Amino acid sequence: MRNKTSETLFSTLLLTIKQAFAVNNNPLPWTKAFSAGVCAGLPVLIGYLFGNLEYGLIAGLGGLTYLYVFNIPYAFRAKKLFFALVGLSIAMGLGTMFAPYPYVSAFVVAIIGAIVTFLFGALRITGPAAIFFVLTFLMGTGMPIDTSLAPLRAGLVFIGGAFSWIIGMMGWIQNPHGPEKIAVKKVYSDLATFINSFGTEHFDDSKEKIGASLNSAEEMLLSGYIPWRVSETFKQLVLLKEQANNIFLYILENGDKLEKMLPKEIGNTIQSIANSIDYKIPKEIPYLKISAHPLHEMVNEAVTIINEPISSNTRRVSISKPSLRVILGGAFDKNSVVFLYALRYGFVLLIAALIAISFDFNRSYWVTLSCAAVLSGATIMATFHRAIQRTLGTIIGILTATAILYFQPDGYVIAIAIFLLTFLTELAIVLNYGIAALFITPNALLLAESTTKIHDISYFASARVIDVLIGCAIGLIGTLIINRKSAASILPHTIAKTIRSQQQLLLTLFSKGSSLVEPEHSRERSKMQTNLTNLKIMYNTALGEIPRDKERLDLYFPVILSVGQLGYLLDSSTKFKDRPILSDSDLSQILLVFETLAKAAEQEIEFSKRQVPEIEGFNKIKTEVKHLQDTLYASGGKVH
Repeated sequence: MRNKTSETLFSTLLLTIKQAFAVNNNPLPWTKAFSAGVCAGLPVLIGYLFGNLEYGLIAGLGGLTYLYVFNIPYAFRAKKLFFALVGLSIAMGLGTMFAPYPYVSAFVVAIIGAIVTFLFGALRITGPAAIFFVLTFLMGTGMPIDTSLAPLRAGLVFIGGAFSWIIGMMGWIQNPHGPEKIAVKKVYSDLATFINSFGTEHFDDSKEKIGASLNSAEEMLLSGYIPWRVSETFKQLVLLKEQANNIFLYILENGDKLEKMLPKEIGNTIQSIANSIDYKIPKEIPYLKISAHPLHEMVNEAVTIINEPISSNTRRVSISKPSLRVILGGAFDKNSVVFLYALRYGFVLLIAALIAISFDFNRSYWVTLSCAAVLSGATIMATFHRAIQRTLGTIIGILTATAILYFQPDGYVIAIAIFLLTFLTELAIVLNYGIAALFITPNALLLAESTTKIHDISYFASARVIDVLIGCAIGLIGTLIINRKSAASILPHTIAKTIRSQQQLLLTLFSKGSSLVEPEHSRERSKMQTNLTNLKIMYNTALGEIPRDKERLDLYFPVILSVGQLGYLLDSSTKFKDRPILSDSDLSQILLVFETLAKAAEQEIEFSKRQVPEIEGFNKIKTEVKHLQDTLYASGGKVH
């Protein structure tokens, strides 16, 4: 028995290592990689040409701002990059100020890590989150101690970041709504697939994809919305997204009444709209012939939006954007996974910093930095992967950096090396983090150590390797201890909690008091969205746990999909003003259905199916509630 257990653990370890170095089949971002290299290397070169390489290296840290460039609307990108460059500047200033006080610095770096992690999670911002803010702060603590230089160093980082901001926003000149166009184009491509799959075995899969695309496009357009400047192109994209949503909801609402297979010309026209969205001069799309089929008119409305000048369209664009206070308030909750993860990140980072200081490691910030990199893993499995990748990649990276620093290169060589290493990092990061670590570590070492005269190269290399190993171990152990209660065990409670929040939103939408509130800005809607986010994070975390009950999680998958789809339908219903008011008996019945589902999910028990009342004009909600009931019923007796 013991031998079998040992074999299982060994095979699991081998599989984990194999997964850690699996190369993703993603396209290489050549343009972004080149731009990132310029943002990091050019400030160093300018500093050297003006006779101060150290200032150039500090400004090069501001070039890390460009690493937060992703395919998001330029309106949001401008704010995100500005937040990044200001944050990096403040981190450098604080690092310089608190460098004489190591134990205070440990608490400050933990606070920085926790706050940035929370903001990125709550605002759903893609990117490397806290890692580069932590790196910049730690670099500030590792420089020659002189608190009077805090404003100067922060200013240099700001200048480097401002240059990165300009480079990051260059695409706005040529295509100011490029990211939004990509999102809406995907909506129409997925909608065409959804229509063509109607009545086939692929219908449920395509329904999930179009729902996700509509959610993504909604978030993209919301983040790109500027109230005082709505361009014609932006208005057109919003109207196209809304019409796609109307077509999707109509099909869900009337699925039983429609033919088993929808006419092919409908799907073909929708795909033609998708192909036309990103043309500079859109090709005119032919209208569908007048037909008794109800979808023809709706599709022709979308054709009108893409064909005719938007200025002639009388439809109004109505965008309701939740305030920053509402978004952060929803995430700042003891039950919010985002909030709890931020606390975990900050706490483990604090422990790493205190251990590094207490044992008086040479350049102790490398311990904390390695710990921060490992903690960036989204799941326990991902944390294992990060630890393996960071350790092996960093050891090779350290050997590369020490080889470069051994020859004490001049400023030109350092600037070119930083450009190449940053360029290669951005290319490699989409393939595998371990490969990227080969370039991240020597790059960071060059930025930190280029002005330091290294006399004992073997001691320097071994010290950095030890720092990395200890930092990775602390991050890994901290994650395992804090996450002792598995996500899979909490999943039933999270599903139940999400269903109950959907019950509350439904009550807000269809009860007698619904006219007295604005569901779009209601606490119930915000709570449901927070719970849906938590549910997705919890399920993904459960998938990455060791050990993992795959069979059990597979049974939960259709339930979670259905809960997500129901959330999308309820969320969409908040935008309609003419909603029916359910009778007390119907309302009581549907609330009983929701409570039965929540109890069944939480206690993992079998239950009796109940009748779901009609909701006039919103029967798509009834259909999805019945589907959720079916999926929970199917899994109820099997997930024990």
